[in-house]
Amino acid sequence: MSDLFLLLLIIVLLLCLVVTVGSLLLYAGVLSDIVIKTGPPPIRNVTIAYKFKEGPYKDCGAAYTESCSIGPKLNAIGVFYDDPKQRPPEKCRYVVGSILCEGEEKPDEDLQKLYEKFGFKVFSMPDVSHAVTTSFPCTTPLSHVLGPYRVYPRIASYIEERKLCAFPTIEIYSSDVINYMVPLSRQTDFFVPEMKEEVRTDVKEEDSDDDRGTDITGADSHSDVSSVSGGVPWDSRETSLAVSTAASMASSLPLRDVLDASEDLKYRDHSDRGSNDSVGSGSSFEELDMDQEELGEGEERVKKEYGEEEDTPEGEGGAREGAELAAEKKERLGEGEE
Repeated sequence: MSDLFLLLLIIVLLLCLVVTVGSLLLYAGVLSDIVIKTGPPPIRNVTIAYKFKEGPYKDCGAAYTESCSIGPKLNAIGVFYDDPKQRPPEKCRYVVGSILCEGEEKPDEDLQKLYEKFGFKVFSMPDVSHAVTTSFPCTTPLSHVLGPYRVYPRIASYIEERKLCAFPTIEIYSSDVINYMVPLSRQTDFFVPEMKEEVRTDVKEEDSDDDRGTDITGADSHSDVSSVSGGVPWDSRETSLAVSTAASMASSLPLRDVLDASEDLKYRDHSDRGSNDSVGSGSSFEELDMDQEELGEGEERVKKEYGEEEDTPEGEGGAREGAELAAEKKERLGEGEE
């Protein structure tokens, strides 16, 4: 009898435990309806105190705890820049902090100095008109764990189906709700200075890697068509990176090579001009020679007709006739020259 009673007691306790856990999950929002939409974001033109981190997103809890301990009445915020599926988790970059003010308000100077004392930096985010948004109830600490698992797959599907260019992902924690937003414009304005510097470094490294296998014309030495791969994992527009890659390749040419190329161009220009001049001068000399030859032939014909075949007459009559013949020869000679 006692064994049966003990077994029933264990079953009842297990049932109570299951009901308790189920109720906690339901209260935490495990079955909450996730509605993804495009519209005005939940925050506009906010100033935050933040810390820039690099590593797995699951390790961001300590930074949240530190930020909330400094300003417990402020809403917490997190900005996640990388997709863990495209970048190793240990290299994912994110920002965690608190919202100091929003809109036209100015942050409390004493509170700002307190955050800066603990190593936080201040950054202002832009005001955007449209973003992909949704929300998740924040009722228990378990909501912070359930939220990403419920929300992020839906957001990714929504963006992919509509072919939107949306990044980065931003989480805003208030007392009763977690708001998620992914901006559709001015995305890079949400990059803190540390993130912008890392992006520039990544692009320079990729450009240098491309330069090793690329000739001066921009074509790959191992392929007929040059290809450009996107260096930023969230950017699906390859043209902007192609333009920046081409510009960086042009700017990476040493000044000596540029000067040599210009001198070579000048030398070719002068040589072309010289060849053209020589050809022109040669043709003019040939024409002059032809004219002289024609003149010589005309003189020979006149001499043969009047000079070599006729004898000069003697006496005064012969002299007159000789003068007339000489004048006639000159006229014929002039006609031959013309």
